[in-house]
Amino acid sequence: MADTEVDLLTIGAGGGAYPAAFRLAKAGARVVMVDPKGVMSGNCLYEGCVPSKAVRETAALYLDQEKFQHLGLPGRICPDYAAVVAHKDAVQNRRYAQHAAELAAVPDLRLIQGVARFIDAHTVQVHGERGDERFHCRHIIIASGSEVFVPPLPGAELALTSHDLYKPDPTLKNLPAHLVIIGGGYIGLETASFFAALGSQVTLLQKGGQVLQGMDPGMVDQLVPLLHPRIHLMMGVEVESLEATAAGKRIVHYRRDGMSAQIHADVVVLAVGRRPVLPEGLDGLGIVVDRHGISVGPDLRTRHPHIYACGDVNGRVPLFHAAVRQSLVAAHNILGGDVPMDYADFVNVPTTIFTLPAAASIGITPARAKAANIELVTGHYAFTEDSRAQILERMDGEIRLFFEPGSLRLVGAWVVGIDAGHLIGEIGMAIQGGLSAYDLARFADQHPMSAEGIGKAARSLF
Repeated sequence: MADTEVDLLTIGAGGGAYPAAFRLAKAGARVVMVDPKGVMSGNCLYEGCVPSKAVRETAALYLDQEKFQHLGLPGRICPDYAAVVAHKDAVQNRRYAQHAAELAAVPDLRLIQGVARFIDAHTVQVHGERGDERFHCRHIIIASGSEVFVPPLPGAELALTSHDLYKPDPTLKNLPAHLVIIGGGYIGLETASFFAALGSQVTLLQKGGQVLQGMDPGMVDQLVPLLHPRIHLMMGVEVESLEATAAGKRIVHYRRDGMSAQIHADVVVLAVGRRPVLPEGLDGLGIVVDRHGISVGPDLRTRHPHIYACGDVNGRVPLFHAAVRQSLVAAHNILGGDVPMDYADFVNVPTTIFTLPAAASIGITPARAKAANIELVTGHYAFTEDSRAQILERMDGEIRLFFEPGSLRLVGAWVVGIDAGHLIGEIGMAIQGGLSAYDLARFADQHPMSAEGIGKAARSLF
């Protein structure tokens, strides 16, 4: 089998891969992407960000319809979950068509549906649509992503996962009366929020004492009381097994406070995390892998200077937009002759929990500052005084900005409540730009928009 010479091969075609692939192909490089799905955008579009938020925004519309029914709107519209799923599928199909058109417009870029395996540090064998092919690669980007982690729990096969909920043509197409979610990370809590808004009773079982472990406790404490009353959170729960009933229902057996108990549900969802997908043959290359994934620094290079690892597979910041930025860092460093010219920032990446309401954070927050013995000065703005929040009856939550003492340079923030996901991006730009409380206070943000609160939070210091 003769090896095909390529300048770049990406293992994966998601956010950690295709931005670099397009950048190098447009610069004249011969580029091949290899992905088992054979489509671009990875798990974000297939079973993650986009489909889950299509469900979320539809659920938010139902909540608004309930809230403003007293203004003379028709009686409450019963959610049609099958229609919600059809909308989600339509969004996914629209974006897949968009990506296919983008790919077709770049002549030196090929996407192979297949599985890649390392032969050596420069050789990759692909078992794909044309049988087996071998490539000799000047550069390689490992961007194979992550997959749902299913623990060795007796009866785990009786549960659904986020894959089953959000993939195209998903397994679940009917709204369950009672949903049990095992796991209180962002996937579990978001899913609980969506289904509760649509009408399900949701019980969320969390092993630890806090949902959203790893997030700032102050932000979590603000968020949890604002979640829909149909969500019942149970902390300190050790799930032992799942069981099916003759009627097709599910029983979750668990222990709490030393006592055994069980809970019945129509559907159980396992949401206990994700794990990196490591390419075959990687273990023969001497590349360091830890429990989070492939070990890399801000230049995204592995121990082989021509091999990069971007996105979820390195576990540094497992978010799609972080993967895109990392992919571009790798592209810039490849174009620079594998000499680091660009670096990823693993700290100042906006992170939004898309619950209803949402919460978002970035940078150095109080919990992180305390662990690093860093002092912070805090600015506050409560949405109870915000005009947009009043208009939309979403007055819960607040903006908190965190500054360096003395210089008052902005170093972090969190937002709970209205427009959190939008606001954290504007705040992130201010952090990246090195802006201070004085700079934020001077900017005339639009009225009546929730972004006014950023300047007002800064002015709370003066």
